[in-house]
Amino acid sequence: MKKKSLLNWIFSFAGEKKAAYCFSVFFALLRVACGIAPYILIADIVKKLLSGVRDWNVYFYDCAIIAAFWLGNALFHMFSTTLSHIATFNVLANIRKRLCDKLSRVPLGRVLDMPSGSLKSILIERIDSMETTLAHILPEWTSNLVLPLLMFVWLFHIDWRMGLASLATLPIGIISASFMMVNMTERFNNAIQKTKILNDTAVEYINGIEVIKAFGKAKSSYERFVVAAKEGSDCFVEWMRDCIWPFTIAFVIAPSTLLSVLPIGGFFFLRGTLSAVDFISIIILSMSVIQPLLTVYSYHDDIAKATVIFGEVGGIMDMKELERPSRDAQKPADNSIELRDVRFSYHKDKQGQEGRDGEIIHGVSLKIPQGTCAAFVGPSGSGKSTLARLIASLWDVDSGSVEIGGVNIKNLSLEEYNRRVAYVSQDNFLFDMSVRDNIRLGRLDATDKEVEAMAKKSGCHDFIMSLENGYDTIVGGSGAHLSGGERQRIAIARAMMKDAPIVILDEATAYTDPENEAVIQESVARLVKGKTLIVIAHRLSTIRDADMIYVIKDGAIDSCGTHEQLLKKRGLYKSMWEAHISAKDE
Repeated sequence: MKKKSLLNWIFSFAGEKKAAYCFSVFFALLRVACGIAPYILIADIVKKLLSGVRDWNVYFYDCAIIAAFWLGNALFHMFSTTLSHIATFNVLANIRKRLCDKLSRVPLGRVLDMPSGSLKSILIERIDSMETTLAHILPEWTSNLVLPLLMFVWLFHIDWRMGLASLATLPIGIISASFMMVNMTERFNNAIQKTKILNDTAVEYINGIEVIKAFGKAKSSYERFVVAAKEGSDCFVEWMRDCIWPFTIAFVIAPSTLLSVLPIGGFFFLRGTLSAVDFISIIILSMSVIQPLLTVYSYHDDIAKATVIFGEVGGIMDMKELERPSRDAQKPADNSIELRDVRFSYHKDKQGQEGRDGEIIHGVSLKIPQGTCAAFVGPSGSGKSTLARLIASLWDVDSGSVEIGGVNIKNLSLEEYNRRVAYVSQDNFLFDMSVRDNIRLGRLDATDKEVEAMAKKSGCHDFIMSLENGYDTIVGGSGAHLSGGERQRIAIARAMMKDAPIVILDEATAYTDPENEAVIQESVARLVKGKTLIVIAHRLSTIRDADMIYVIKDGAIDSCGTHEQLLKKRGLYKSMWEAHISAKDE
């Protein structure tokens, strides 16, 4: 991918607010003009005073004009920064929207491979940290660069020798600043890496706090966070310590133009080659030449930081997406499911290169007719959930095909496919909102009555009403205020609310007690009647009535048939069934 400049990044996300940035620069340039004019007028006042002008009206008029320019300076600065901030907040919003939209089209495995701390840091803190840079870089960088250039041209117009003299301290500042650039790229990348490690460690510590407390590992786990925090701070402290002296010299000596202007100008004045009026004018004007350039230079770190962050954003935007068209290439004949020689391995993005962890699914072929119930069973790690996720279009197969109604799902748009499939996993996620709103996510236009009706049909109305605020109870982050079984029951109600013709239940009742499991299964059985249903379960008694049971072993189909047929084959299923019955008896 061709490396973009910061300006290209800004305008690629600016959208309809590009004009706001342009007007921001325009007002910044007007501010520059208003900033230069007072210096010129002050020099003219000095010239009039030395020429013996005694008309106070003349000076009052000049001072009024200066005041008007200062007022214009303030107003144009306000207009410029207001417009740039409006455009910047639009840019930040567009970045986040595009990233979230992108992540929805990226295979689930690629998203899960990204540490949640790093992803959260990019989406929230790091994008947020660009606000000051993006809001000020275009107008202020432009104005602070144009102002000294114009002042320098004016100084040359008065006396070219003094124009050069006003720049005498600049080389000292440049040389000092160059020492700050030593190993800057290495230091900056190190700081970013240490910050990412700190974010990942913090998120891991918070997410695992229950396990840490339960096993008495608070001290050792907290030490990891302390080490990450110390290393994160040390890299910045060491960097600043190495830069403090060059920074001080550059930003103290460089703007001190009078160190060169006064002695050199005094020498020319005594020699009679520089008039007193011009000398005083040059003294006044020279004081505004270097400081704006240092302000421009001070944005260097911010520009580098923003460029790196945009690079991280670009890295996510360049991630490989699920292969789906924007519009359906074909229309499925029905809601049957067929897998043809499906092979799959998890992909991980390591150091920018895609690698393989080894094949997980080995040439699986099967067909599930519309309106039937198919069950996937097998030992843990056999590939049952992976098959379900491939059918749910959370990953793309490496080879072979997954078909719905005779159409390869790669020829269906994500919107159409998501409309057809409802997926409930054993690890269900609830948003930090009310129970009612979590169920309504299945169909956003559902009324309160429809939500409650679906909860009743799904067998979870009674437990919801027992909650503190009933349907208006806030479930907490990830549903933390509810038990695992309660989260699963709400997730099932949400999936049923979607009313998709294909339903995939991946251990959907794993956390429920036997009594509630029977209620849920009975409710779900009524709701999925006539739909194509895929069930994954460890409790074989829950799927004995399935139309077809597929026994998965080591990523391949070991056997298939009805419950009675599989028992007669005396294979893996019979062994699993006997173990299941024995466990129930015990």
